[in-house]
Amino acid sequence: MSGVTLDIAQRNLDAWIAASEAAASGNSYRIGTRQLTRENATEIRNMIAYWERRVEELAAAASGINRRGARVMRVIPRDL
Repeated sequence: MSGVTLDIAQRNLDAWIAASEAAASGNSYRIGTRQLTRENATEIRNMIAYWERRVEELAAAASGINRRGARVMRVIPRDL
């Protein structure tokens, strides 16, 4: 696994949403060393979609539910 936790994924999603809001109002926004502006709208949308998927995947994994909504269970057969 990549070591990304649900908390980290949610913080990244929140940061990209804030970048989108800033860019939409004509301001710039900085994430790390990158400065984002309205011209970066496509990249911002792509990153929001990416982090939304990661948050959903990690939340589902934490609850034991896979992508199709089925609960995942492990069974070990034993001889009686």
